Amino acid sequence: MHSLTLTLQRWLLLSCAASLFVLLNACSKPPTTLERIKADGVLHVITRNSPSTYFQDRNGETGFEYELVKQFADQLGVTLNIETADNLEQLFSRLGSENGPVLAAAALVASPSRLTDMRFSDPYLDVSSQIIYHQSAKRPKKPEQLIGKSLLALKGSIHEDSLDALQQQYPQLRYDVSDQVETVDLLRMVDEQQVDATLVHSNQVAMNQVYFPNIRVGFTLDEQHQQSWAIAAGDDVSLLNEINRFLANAKQSGLLQQLTERYYGHVDTLGYVGAYAFARHLQQRLPSYETAFRNAAQEHAVDWRLLAAMGYQESHWLPTATSKTGVRGLMMLTQRTAQAMGVNNRLDPKQSIQGGARYIALLMSQLPDGIYPEDRVWFALAAYNVGMGHLEDARKLTVAEGLDPNRWLDVKTILPRLAQKQWYSKTRYGYARGGEPVHFVNNIRRYYDILTWVTQPQIEGTSIASEGTHVPGLTPDNGSNAPVDPAVVE
Repeated sequence: MHSLTLTLQRWLLLSCAASLFVLLNACSKPPTTLERIKADGVLHVITRNSPSTYFQDRNGETGFEYELVKQFADQLGVTLNIETADNLEQLFSRLGSENGPVLAAAALVASPSRLTDMRFSDPYLDVSSQIIYHQSAKRPKKPEQLIGKSLLALKGSIHEDSLDALQQQYPQLRYDVSDQVETVDLLRMVDEQQVDATLVHSNQVAMNQVYFPNIRVGFTLDEQHQQSWAIAAGDDVSLLNEINRFLANAKQSGLLQQLTERYYGHVDTLGYVGAYAFARHLQQRLPSYETAFRNAAQEHAVDWRLLAAMGYQESHWLPTATSKTGVRGLMMLTQRTAQAMGVNNRLDPKQSIQGGARYIALLMSQLPDGIYPEDRVWFALAAYNVGMGHLEDARKLTVAEGLDPNRWLDVKTILPRLAQKQWYSKTRYGYARGGEPVHFVNNIRRYYDILTWVTQPQIEGTSIASEGTHVPGLTPDNGSNAPVDPAVVE
């Protein structure tokens, strides 16, 4: 009996010791990366300072990558802390370093050489790699025609890998890489004939071609790359799994589609001829009317650059412009609209600009409250072009299709139906050239983007403004940026 009691005591002691060991081991288990981020309340992200990733303007931080990763931080319930890298090598070395960022959101593409040190998320954007050359040169249509040309690419980029692979096929081909430039610099260097060609992604070409009217696309070298976020390699995949869940939801909810539309959905509307003309008119015409745009914008609480973009779309900043239908002046006002806006002389540029500013402000105030804040200006511009009644017809057709009438991305797909009898016969206001307001808004968005870039204050790192494209007579905006509830239509 005594022996049995001792045996039982030993068993109990061993059981307790084992339980204590398990408990202590569980307590000492380090938190996962995701748990640490939530405990700290901060998501540390590294990116690049460029138009297609992240930049700062007078309204603060913006850019495709910034907006997407900000949504991710918000979903986690933490604050977003952004750090910019001077080059890709610095970005990769900082990622996962002690007290460094845990996530890289910088339009990255996975490659075999990068998979050793990094893990990549599911892709969120498809792009292609394009050879860019100067329009005065003979267009290269295939890789062997690059032999003898001076080629420059970003050091550490996927483009360096592509050119290296190309050189294996064509040993005579030569290229250089640099970590002292960004994509904008490469395009500028081709535009100024400092190099013969470069290799950049298609979305970056479309976004920046208007600043560099001499660049052209030779051919597509790599048909498709997939951009992803990256974390440091390791056994802890808690953050990566959460990122992939977020990106899957972003696709399903339409968030990725909305951001792609906002940043890239209208960038190719000008073409080379239009881009060259706009760049020339920025220099030659806008300085004469900039003060009038600024004054009208301040009075009616809209962005002067939006008014300027509208004026360019309407008349190319020609105060005597007249259409076949009788609209006249710099802002191309109808007689009826001019009278309603207090414009006595439509050919007076100051009056015309004032009338246009008053009118777009009125339209903004007349829009339904449910329209998303970031889309209100595009709806107002559509109403400026086609009328509020036709816009409402399009919104009702949008509802009938099971789409969102408060989202511009959905409504703009329906607007062209106003020119088709099977659709406009069901509406209150009938036929309208519904494709025109879509084209109208796309162009103004592009002009507005350009004006925003060339007039923004200096920002850290490489920027458009610091690359010699800042236009004399245009200075950083000191007025209100977004049209603020002012309003209405005829």
